[in-house]
Amino acid sequence: MAQGTDDRLNERARQLLRVLVESYIRDGQPVGSRALSRDSGLSLSSATIRNVMADLEALGFVASPHTSAGRVPTDRGYRFFVDTLLRSRPPETMPEAELRRALGAAPATDPKALVANASQLLSNLTRLAGVVTVPRPAVAHISQIEFVGLSENRVLVVMVFDDREVQNRIIHLSRPHAPEELRRAAQFLNEQLVGRTPEQAREEILRQLQQDREHMNALMLEAISAAQQVFEQGGTPPGGLEYIVAGETNLMGAAQLTSVEKLKRLFEAFNEKRDFLHLLDQSLHADGVQIFIGQESGYQVLDDCSVVTAPYSGTDGVMGVIGVIGPTRMAYERVIPIVDMTARLLGSALNSRR
Repeated sequence: MAQGTDDRLNERARQLLRVLVESYIRDGQPVGSRALSRDSGLSLSSATIRNVMADLEALGFVASPHTSAGRVPTDRGYRFFVDTLLRSRPPETMPEAELRRALGAAPATDPKALVANASQLLSNLTRLAGVVTVPRPAVAHISQIEFVGLSENRVLVVMVFDDREVQNRIIHLSRPHAPEELRRAAQFLNEQLVGRTPEQAREEILRQLQQDREHMNALMLEAISAAQQVFEQGGTPPGGLEYIVAGETNLMGAAQLTSVEKLKRLFEAFNEKRDFLHLLDQSLHADGVQIFIGQESGYQVLDDCSVVTAPYSGTDGVMGVIGVIGPTRMAYERVIPIVDMTARLLGSALNSRR
């Protein structure tokens, strides 16, 4: 086994790894060979179990804390457990009817209140931090684009979406432009882009850039170049993600997160939201539950955390993402079905109010 890979772990090694992870999640203590022998149901000597544990450690599935002869799962061990060994089942203490009643307590005309209910409900059920993105409104369309000259070749771009939402961007051009030039450039872009979504605008700009430039005058080329800067800047598009988080203080009791400095950085990240929005955005089009364990999130502040998410949908497609954030040592077999069920019921509740 020591020469093998994840796919070649034999049944004995899988069984011992599953028991070790479940025991560590339950008790929070390094697991020794005696406990594994007792709980695994396998007729193995302590020496054999120690050899298997040494192989699992060499493969990166478990680690040995300096203060104990027992072992604990690594992020890789948790990942293999979740993907291959987990026995997921809906908790008996979470009847669907109770969830429906809890989600139905929000005002019928306020989707944000319903999302806040869902976030708090997730936190209460899992004793972790619950996070839910606010339902995205219908796709926004460009109503108007205006250019306002600033100093040092900078231009303020004012964009109006659906005749109500205004966004500003600052771009840098290659030379100064007179107000009349900027007016005519904006007029050209309005003729090309009004009525399109931001994504459609990007596609149209790329299409025009790929066309024969001999048919475009200097003003058109500069206008298209300016528009390309605008739509490549990104930022928060109309209908972009916004989320509500509840139960952050639940994380203060997690053994992995007892460091004041770790908690401070984590709570600051909750407030800034940027990193979490990127992570939740990755889950928008996922097929069901998605799990980020430790460093898999790509954000250092979450190195000791796991994030379990699922998209929630209505008749018009995906509306947002629901999930929980907690230590890597979380009860995955309980948390995963809670997130999955709450996502389905939230989508149903929002859809019934439209």
